[in-house]
Amino acid sequence: MRSMVEGARLSMLAALAPLHRSSSGPPPRSGEERMSSDWPLWEVFIRAKGGLSHRHVGSVHAPDSEIALRHARDTYTRRMEGVSLWVVRSADIVASDPSDDAAMFDPAADKVYRHPTFYTIPDDVKHI
Repeated sequence: MRSMVEGARLSMLAALAPLHRSSSGPPPRSGEERMSSDWPLWEVFIRAKGGLSHRHVGSVHAPDSEIALRHARDTYTRRMEGVSLWVVRSADIVASDPSDDAAMFDPAADKVYRHPTFYTIPDDVKHI
């Protein structure tokens, strides 16, 4: 019995070998190396409860946004932690330079009327 199982295993490996090897290409890479170089990186944001902001929780690799959303759901909401998920391709995120913070945020300082400090917020309002 063991030799029949071993023979089946060896024939299956022999059949799959051409899929994993190319005589002209580079040696096969590990699964993680293939995934990180072939699939784009997606940043994952979760909103824990209705009314709260989305919070960055991590990253996933996926070929497209639909699969990224599934991977994010399976990876980061296993215990029913969220009510909403966002996935954003990392390459599409544009950030300001922290060294330019004065030039970036200076205009907001002279517009105090835009800050909600002049309003009283009712106690019933939990999140704004």
